[in-house]
Amino acid sequence: MAKRAWRALAILVTAVALFGAAVLAIAVGQVSIPLDTTAAILLSKIPPLNLIFNPNWPTAYEVIVMDIRLPRILLGVLVGAALASSGAVMQGTFRNPLADPYVLGLAAGAAFGASISMVLGLSLGFGFAKYSTPFLAFIFTLLTAFLVYSIARVGKKVPTSTLLLAGIAVGTFFWAINSFMQYLAGEKLQAVIFWIMGGLWQASWDDVVLSAPPIILGVALIMIFSKDLNAMLMGEEVASSLGVNVEFAMRALIILSSLLVASAVAVSGTIGFVGLVIPHMLRLIVGPDHRILLPTSCLFGATFLVLADLAAKLVVAPAELPVGIITASIGAPFFIYLLRTRKRTIGLGGRMVS
Repeated sequence: MAKRAWRALAILVTAVALFGAAVLAIAVGQVSIPLDTTAAILLSKIPPLNLIFNPNWPTAYEVIVMDIRLPRILLGVLVGAALASSGAVMQGTFRNPLADPYVLGLAAGAAFGASISMVLGLSLGFGFAKYSTPFLAFIFTLLTAFLVYSIARVGKKVPTSTLLLAGIAVGTFFWAINSFMQYLAGEKLQAVIFWIMGGLWQASWDDVVLSAPPIILGVALIMIFSKDLNAMLMGEEVASSLGVNVEFAMRALIILSSLLVASAVAVSGTIGFVGLVIPHMLRLIVGPDHRILLPTSCLFGATFLVLADLAAKLVVAPAELPVGIITASIGAPFFIYLLRTRKRTIGLGGRMVS
């Protein structure tokens, strides 16, 4: 009972934090909108509450809230949740707190897909030209995951160490090709670089509708494997003795994580460190139990990205930074902290040092 209460409390606290961050991001910006007006605008769009509110606010406020800030915030929620959930899964699957969603070279594959779309001017045609970049980023992310998995597979098994090495090799290869694409980009170089940096400044309702189904489905399915992930933390042999089909679970988790990463980077570019920092931070707070870690990482990852995007809008206002710069400026020092912490506890040859 105590564990269930703690789990419910942790999820409630992170949900409240997400709600507060979303409200703040809607109200604050280059044009400040009072919180009561912001709430009234949002509630006025929900039947039958729309019969209660008299729209006596400026039309510009409604345009800013509904057409600019709300879709951007919802997209930030989706992307942050996807990256943090995928990071928690990768760290649990590989039993390595320094693993992140891009560990299989997925970021490099996504960047290459986006680059060839922008540099070569590829288009889906039939009125879907604006979806070419996210579509190719999505496809190449999944292709990268499939390629890495195929290279690493030995018979019916996929050794973790081989999978990680294959991811590094394939990722390095794609980054090299992507550098060549940037060399050829010419006047389109800025667009390629800005996409790689990651950002939500072009967020629209179309992006939200496009990314919401696979991200929501992927996160929901990942939650089903929380007990399997707990067992896998004790090693594959122990997990198998507890009745876990380790090969199936690992394969399913890698596929679902790849789907989440692909869906996120397709609409936001490559935003780093969310999947590394958030799961590890939550693991220090709520513990390694994935029944708590997965939902709290999902919610707090969304909170973190919403706040990081708000900072990206305000730091150099009226200009705007790519949100990837903000997440990296926070994530890189934390990554160094993790390395130093591990260095103090693990010496050469596995000896404990003080």
